[in-house]
Amino acid sequence: MKKKPVVIGIAGGSGSGKTSVTKKIHEVFQGHSVVVIEQDDYYRDQSHLVFEERLQTNYDHPLAFDTDLLIRHIEELLDRKPIQKPTYDYTIHTRSAETITVESQDVIILEGILVLEDERLRNLMDIKLFVDTDSDIRIIRRILRDINDRGRTVDSVVEQYLSVVRPMHNQFIEPTKKYANIIIPEGGENAVAIDLMVTKIKTILASEEEV
Repeated sequence: MKKKPVVIGIAGGSGSGKTSVTKKIHEVFQGHSVVVIEQDDYYRDQSHLVFEERLQTNYDHPLAFDTDLLIRHIEELLDRKPIQKPTYDYTIHTRSAETITVESQDVIILEGILVLEDERLRNLMDIKLFVDTDSDIRIIRRILRDINDRGRTVDSVVEQYLSVVRPMHNQFIEPTKKYANIIIPEGGENAVAIDLMVTKIKTILASEEEV
């Protein structure tokens, strides 16, 4: 009987370094089968709304996500079943018609700003991480990312940060820190914390193999 996959949840604010931490784990476990599930792919389908209404979407609010579908997919991966993962098209602000087949793996990394917000999702995780980075660092990273990768202006990024991102972080994301087993300050730069976490994951995988 094949061992049960290990589920790792990685949360933290926008620009905190979640992706860097995820990449570091992925690199360490190249010998194992690893799959990364990004919460951003599970934004709700908005095809029933006109484009102008879609532009008003608050992507930093828990209700922006189809959490029920995400939970169902994690449960299916835990049962060693493949899933049809949705994709999101930011140019039209709704879910794409395309899905991606994802096979179950030994390690399932679930990354997103609010992956620790829903108790049902937390209960599926073996390890819960929160990447904790100062707000000034996060806003600088977000400005650079949105300008370089998404063609945004400084003014639009700052306005969105002050009106939506910051209040949503304080209301919904920051409080989920208390659910984390491990808090990683400064994200991917914290080699010691990542090494400790990797050791824990290896221990879990080894114990599963002995069953």
